Amino acid sequence: MRIIKRTLLLIGLLLMVVAGYYSYSFYNFANNISHKSDNPQGSGTMISQNIKDKGDKFTPPKWEGKQRVNILLLGGDSRGMTKNELPRSDSIMLASIDPVTKKAHLFSILRDTYVKIPGEGEDRINTAITSGGPNLAMKTVSDLLGIPIQYYVYTDFKGFIALIDAVGGIDIDVEKDMKYSDSEDDHVYDINLKKGLQHLDGKTALQYVRFRHDALSDFSRTERQRKFLTAVAQKMQTTSSLIKLPRILNAIDPYIDTNLSVTDMLKLGGLGFEAKADGIVSSQLPPTELLIEKNVRGAAVITANKEKLQLYVKDLFAGKAEADSGPTKPSPSPTPKSAVKTSTK
Repeated sequence: MRIIKRTLLLIGLLLMVVAGYYSYSFYNFANNISHKSDNPQGSGTMISQNIKDKGDKFTPPKWEGKQRVNILLLGGDSRGMTKNELPRSDSIMLASIDPVTKKAHLFSILRDTYVKIPGEGEDRINTAITSGGPNLAMKTVSDLLGIPIQYYVYTDFKGFIALIDAVGGIDIDVEKDMKYSDSEDDHVYDINLKKGLQHLDGKTALQYVRFRHDALSDFSRTERQRKFLTAVAQKMQTTSSLIKLPRILNAIDPYIDTNLSVTDMLKLGGLGFEAKADGIVSSQLPPTELLIEKNVRGAAVITANKEKLQLYVKDLFAGKAEADSGPTKPSPSPTPKSAVKTSTK
């Protein structure tokens, strides 16, 4: 009996040590991230200092923990960035979680969507971060969709690669052969994937989510990004990923910029693990049925009726609308010309 008691005591102490180690790792990560804007040295993205120099004019709303939380996910191409320069958003996504139902939504916003950028006039939505930093990007998306956006998380190619490698890669069914030669950076980011079920590491995963050189261009690319991030969310909730959490946090630390405080991260961390990752509702914005092709100063862009778009988002949250994964085949309308003619970055 005495041996059993000692064994149980040792197990209890071991669990306390492990719990303390994981709590410290998460707190340390959150603390490092939240202080990057004050001490950006060593940040892999350079965006913290550039935001500070740029000067944000908008203050995001507070999240009290009980209402829906919306987080803008910004993926940037920071290749060739210099001091005081902000990259355009290579991808713009929005993660939304209801803390009551634990139901999550994942939206990809077409980067050629032509919108009003507060204080800057009208332009493609992916230029908002360049004009005024992530807070302006949050304000622009918030005004477009009619919902409050409390947080942003920004990373670049290196951060994405680090995350996927840290979780041990992702199994994904590649829909088609994907091949593209990118002359920038001595072909480091060339794309060459074969159709079929594959285990993608960080570098090949980046190829998968970046490919847009087919008839549906950014439409198919944003659908793949939602598919892939859903798979990442599911893997992050597995036991193996929880065991590797300290290593994962340490790997992505240098490449993440966010306005999340330590307290916010702790609250969202718990909510994220409770959320139903296998039931994420994924949708393209604007949805196909609302897409309008428009030509502005010789450039093809995408627009949508703002009121109808906001109603669609509201109905989607309420379960009254069906999610839209985007066009499934090329068509002259509503698929805009910009899907083929825009930048290949």
